Amino acid sequence: MLRTRSATPLFAALALTLAGNAMAQEQVVKIGQTGPLSGPNAFAGKDNENGVRLAIEELNAKKLQVAGKTLKFELQSEDDQCDPKSGVAVAQKLVDSGVKYVMGPYCSGVAIPASRVYDEGGALMSTVGTNPKVTEGGYKHLFRIIAGDNQIGSSMATYAAKVMKAKTVAVVDDRTAFGQGVAAEFIKEAKVQGLTIVGQEYTTDKATDFSAILTNIKAKKPDVMFYGGYAPQAAPMARQMKQLAVSTKMLGGDTLCSPEMGKLGGDAVNDVVFCAQGGSMLDKTNDGPAFKAKYKKRFNLDADAYAASFYDQMLLIGQSMVKAGSTDPEKVAAEMRKGSYKGVAGTYAYDDKGNMKQAPITVYTFKNATATPLASY
Repeated sequence: MLRTRSATPLFAALALTLAGNAMAQEQVVKIGQTGPLSGPNAFAGKDNENGVRLAIEELNAKKLQVAGKTLKFELQSEDDQCDPKSGVAVAQKLVDSGVKYVMGPYCSGVAIPASRVYDEGGALMSTVGTNPKVTEGGYKHLFRIIAGDNQIGSSMATYAAKVMKAKTVAVVDDRTAFGQGVAAEFIKEAKVQGLTIVGQEYTTDKATDFSAILTNIKAKKPDVMFYGGYAPQAAPMARQMKQLAVSTKMLGGDTLCSPEMGKLGGDAVNDVVFCAQGGSMLDKTNDGPAFKAKYKKRFNLDADAYAASFYDQMLLIGQSMVKAGSTDPEKVAAEMRKGSYKGVAGTYAYDDKGNMKQAPITVYTFKNATATPLASY
């Protein structure tokens, strides 16, 4: 009995030592996620978060080793509300929490001011903010993981001119950094393609009534109308176009490719809304169908616009840490710029500004209120 009693503390001490050694061999890497988790664009913020979460779960299952330690990725998700002021506050919160890797923001209006905070905090930022200004700050740890407005806006103008054979166009934007940016790029390329801009109108990202704008556009009879803005406004706009018998097609950027368009717009979006989105047609890529099925099984939801892009980038970051032999953002960023990574949504190779060197674009329309791909470029 005396031996048993004396051995029990010994075994307990040994167990604590082993547990301590195991803990010592593990390195926690915090991953920040910032996007709209409330408000009209919450569907997009949650989808982006899910893409990151799925990748983190896979990375943790692989038990990646860096400098003799097993990496354990932990997600810290924050709601930036697609609002610049909130986004900067969230950025400071993540930096103060010791987060060195940030996935997001979703909105360009947040990405532009927040990028400075992340850069000053030494964090690596991966965003889908498409406004050209996002990557013009000279920050070496910033990556745009999809095509920018210059590619998205110009591709829609080219499609309108060459495929839809449009001659005249009206342009509407919601005055956000994204909306203005993509509309400006559309106009620039539209003029190159010989399209005539017959009118420009403006709204906000909070508006619900577009009757005055649409009445003005109807009077000018443009072949197509380009809308720079988000799905929560574009979908009811499409409904009001149907009610007012505005027969023009609505063109837009990546935000209009969201399933939210079909949910909010119903049959009003069918064969009326055309949009361009960064990335290849997932159904046509080697790993796209498997990713969609995996996402559906994990979250009981269909993947939205950029879940695959965030998933890809997160896996690339994990791979780059192993290759660099470090979790230091500066070393990881340098590794990410060295080569290329073939992901679900495309091949990721970055220029010195953090833009993708070759970002595929897919043009969609809606059938049965569902985005249906027409062509990839």
